[in-house]
Parts: sequence; C-alpha cells; structure tokens
Amino acid sequence: MSDDVQGQTEAPEHDSKPGASGASAAVMDNSRRKPLLIGLAVAVVVLGIVYLGYHLLIGSRSVSTDNAYVAGENAQITPLTQGQVVEVAVVNTQPVRKGQLLMRLDDADQKIAVAEAEANLAMAQRRYTQSRAQGSAAGASATAKEAAIPEAQARLVSAQANLAKARTDYQRRASLDGSGAVSGEELTSARNALAAAQASVSQAQAGLSQARADAVSARQEETASRAATQGLAVNEAPEVRAAMARLANARLDLARTVIRAPIDGVIAQRTVQVGQRVTNATVAMVVVPVEQLYVDANFKEDQLGKVRSGQAVEVTSDFYGDDVVYHGKVVGFSGGTGAAFALIPAQNATGNWIKVVQRLPVRIQLDPRELREHPLRVGLSMEATIDLTSGGR
Repeated sequence: MSDDVQGQTEAPEHDSKPGASGASAAVMDNSRRKPLLIGLAVAVVVLGIVYLGYHLLIGSRSVSTDNAYVAGENAQITPLTQGQVVEVAVVNTQPVRKGQLLMRLDDADQKIAVAEAEANLAMAQRRYTQSRAQGSAAGASATAKEAAIPEAQARLVSAQANLAKARTDYQRRASLDGSGAVSGEELTSARNALAAAQASVSQAQAGLSQARADAVSARQEETASRAATQGLAVNEAPEVRAAMARLANARLDLARTVIRAPIDGVIAQRTVQVGQRVTNATVAMVVVPVEQLYVDANFKEDQLGKVRSGQAVEVTSDFYGDDVVYHGKVVGFSGGTGAAFALIPAQNATGNWIKVVQRLPVRIQLDPRELREHPLRVGLSMEATIDLTSGGR
C-alpha cells in the first residue's frame, strides 16, 4: 500500500516535468521571433532610406547606359580621275598623316592631255595676236581709202571744169552756125567734146561715190576686226580664257593621279591592287580619323528628360576597362529613334501591340587629347554617364 501510494504520489511529479519544458520552449521561441522581426523591419527601412538617398543624391544627378559605341566620320578615298594603279603606298591598319601618299595612277594619258591643252592655248594666243594685227591693218586700209576721197573729189572738180569749158565752146560755135564763120566739122568736134566732158563728170561722180563707199566699208571692217580684241589683254580674250581653262583642267587631272590622305587617321578597307584599273566611282580605301572619333550612346527615352547639349559626360571603354576614363560633352541628339529609321519600321497599329521603351542616339564628343593618349577604334563598346548637374543649354 505504501509503495503504491508512494508510486502514485511520485508519478504526477514525473509526468509534470515534460509539460513544463515544452512551455518554456514555446516561451523562448516567441522571445526570439520578435527581435528577428524587428531587425528585419529595421533592415527594410534602412534599405529604403539608402535607396531613396541614392536616388535623390546620386541617381537623379546622372543617367548612364552601356548601349554606346564608337563612331567616326570616315573618309572614303575615291580617285577623281580614271587610270591604272601603278603604286599603292599603304596597307590596312597603317597610320597616315594628312597629305601622305596613298596611291598613284598611270599618268601617261593625262600628260598627253596637258601637252594638247598647252598647244591649244598657244594657238589661241596667236590667233588673238593675229586678230589685233588684222584690226590694225584694217584701220590702215580704211585710212588709205578715206584718203582717196579728196582725190576723187579733185577729179570731179576737174571734170566739171572741163565740162563747163566744153559747153561754152559748143555754145559759141553753135551760135555761129549758119553764118559761115564755123564749119560743120568744128561744130561736130565741139559737140563731141561736150559729150566727153559730160561723161567725164559722170565718171568722176561715180568714182567719188565709190571712194566714199570703200572708205565706209573699210572702216566697218576695221570695227569688226577690232571688236574681238577691243579693250582686252591677251589673257582676257574669250578664246584664250577657254583654252586656259582646258589647260587647267588637264593639269588638275594630272595632279589627281597622285592620291594623298585628306585627313589624319588609320587605313581600313583597302580594296585596290597594283595593276587594277579604277574609275571615278571606285572606293579604293577608307581612312578612319582616330583622333576625331565620337560616341553614339543610345539612352532610353525615359532617361532624357533632363539631358541637354553641352552637359559633361564620362565614358569608359571595354577595350581599356574602368582605369581609363574619357571626358566629353553632349553635342546633339538624333532626329529619331533607331526603330523610326529601321529598314522595316515597327507597325504599332495592331491588336497585339506591346509597348517597348525606345532608345534615342545621343552624340558625345570626346577630348582629342585623351583620344591621342588612348586611341579608340570605330565600333568599340562604351559606357557613358551624363552629369545632369553640369549645365548645358
């Protein structure tokens, strides 16, 4: 009995221990959960404050994109005259300076054209000299013909005097006709002399008219002859100037057989070989101006609200990494997005239209000094960050 009672009394004590430990564990879990939740809430608040502070203090002061590439205004080397290539002085990737020899064409045809143009010029100058001489000769001839007019006038006066004498003689003899004082032969002779005098007067008058007409014609010929050279030096005459222009064109074609670099840069896409015949439309090579490159950065449309021309830009290249930072400025914006100028523009007027954020190319001018120190190449990937607080216009 005592053992049973003792067992009964001890059993509750043994059964009460597990319940007590479970309650204490639940109390401990609740006490740990609350600090964890509070810590998590604090972390979320701190992260929100950090993000808000970054957006207000840093994120809103700049915009950036890695959709940017190096570009440049390449110079296409196109011969301005045709001929066979006899020399190519450069190869791809070779740096060149402005005025450096790139290639040379066979100039035999151009030299012949220059010689022919020089001969034509000399002939035109000689014709001009001859025209002036003809004008002077025509003037002398006109003067001589004008001098013949007084002589013809003198002959007319002499003929008129002879006519008056012959008329007087005839009238005197005619008045004595029938009186026997003048024979019929004398009267006939006087009549013939009168007719001859009258003919001489007519002839003298015709001679005077002819002399005057000849003088007028000679003077007109002189005017026409001098018109082509009047008031003009030899190199101002139209025919001579035309010949000089043809000579200058021939010399220009000859000079164009030697092709030189128009800008500083690097040779790319050389396609000509020695012996090849080229024409005015042949692109022989391309010169890339490595010191005048720029960056086309394609920013999202919702990034450009505060971007202005003239704002400062920091640009890094995948080629050099973040250790090399280029400094530039915004110089302009494209006239449309890339999608607007695509070969097949997007057709947004459809039932399954999905809005896509568009990108607008922004032109960034780089510092030439930094380009010389760390040269770039067309097409390299870049990352551009525009400082929105740097002003601009």
